[in-house]
Amino acid sequence: MAHEAIHTDAHDPLNVTNPEHAQHHIVTPLQYGYVYVTLLLFTGITAAAAYVNLGWANPVIALAIACFKAVIVILFFMHAAYQSRLIKMTIGAGFFMFLVLVTMTLTDYISRAWGLW
Repeated sequence: MAHEAIHTDAHDPLNVTNPEHAQHHIVTPLQYGYVYVTLLLFTGITAAAAYVNLGWANPVIALAIACFKAVIVILFFMHAAYQSRLIKMTIGAGFFMFLVLVTMTLTDYISRAWGLW
């Protein structure tokens, strides 16, 4: 007797049981073009913001733009937008930890001048 695979008719639309067996999403070249233009646009905005003197807000704005561009890269080039919720949560947790570390670093940097005014 040959071994037969056991198939169930239960469909898992959220792909919770086996997220590694998800259907692969095909991204069109047009969508990659939109992502490319968006990244170029925000690179130009970053360069333009460097010439505007906003005082303490310059690094904050530069980091905000960089974070936005990182999210675009993560969502589309790394295909995180089409993954299971578990993978999205893991990526979100890593991104949240990055933001916490940047916030703590900036808080330390800003607070060094306190008392010297």
